[in-house]
Amino acid sequence: MRKNNGLIQGVGINDANYPVTEYENGKRVMCPYYQTWKNMLARAYNDKYRQRRPTYEGVTVCEEWRSFMRFHAWMETQDWEGKQLDKDLLVQGNKVYSPNACVFVDGTVNSFLTDCAAARGEWPLGVCWKEQRQKFQSQCKNPFIKKQEHLGYFHCPQQAHLAWKKRKHELACQLADVQKDERVAEALRIRYSGTNY
Repeated sequence: MRKNNGLIQGVGINDANYPVTEYENGKRVMCPYYQTWKNMLARAYNDKYRQRRPTYEGVTVCEEWRSFMRFHAWMETQDWEGKQLDKDLLVQGNKVYSPNACVFVDGTVNSFLTDCAAARGEWPLGVCWKEQRQKFQSQCKNPFIKKQEHLGYFHCPQQAHLAWKKRKHELACQLADVQKDERVAEALRIRYSGTNY
């Protein structure tokens, strides 16, 4: 077993029994399992990262996954290639990276789920104030055409938000229909149907 030079992000143990970086054609290449694990630890424990992305404040990694090889063993059982690790699709609002809560999703699903809370200001999701019209505009980004859809103008932010929520749910169900992982599909189908949004 390779000896490591300390903890990763102050909590992670690199207990790999193989080199996690190699050189190919003069370029340093990192093992994709290790890269995913290292990035997860950074999102949870790197102060600079959390300052840039405040939604990660309070996020932790379960004890089991602080061992690289335990995370590696879990990741080997997942459909991960070309996908991103997600911690709160299966368990909404989840703040702990763990085997029961995490799943790999493609970039389209990951972008679709991002709510941009910091950028939208005081209004509900999918809502912005249009000064020229003196009304609230509702819009929703369509993940299939990758463009914002204008859903209408409304007199109150709640009406605009309900229009966004309806369209977001329709799009989530369409995204669910093309997922291979049934856990992801089911989570998408129910994500915008409740009272949480």
